[in-house]
Amino acid sequence: MANIISDETIEYVGILAKLELSEEEKEQAKKDIGRMLDYIDKLNELDTSGVEPLSHVFPVNNVFREDVVTNTDTRLAILANAPAQKDGSFKVPKTVE
Repeated sequence: MANIISDETIEYVGILAKLELSEEEKEQAKKDIGRMLDYIDKLNELDTSGVEPLSHVFPVNNVFREDVVTNTDTRLAILANAPAQKDGSFKVPKTVE
């Protein structure tokens, strides 16, 4: 394990994550973080000189649909459900004097 994680680092990470870790959990976290860093070191050994950086693994295209009006004028059907209406609009009680 080339990456040695100190107790202070684990304490600091615990504070940042707002975690209260027991001594066993701190030891396990040290091992886990060390394994993660070892894996990253192994990935850094790969030759990526001819590889372009990606933002997504799969090609992402515009997934938005066209903005097409599909409904018709349903104003009369909506007003039929209103308890009161006047001149083609909802009639509501006066709230401001």
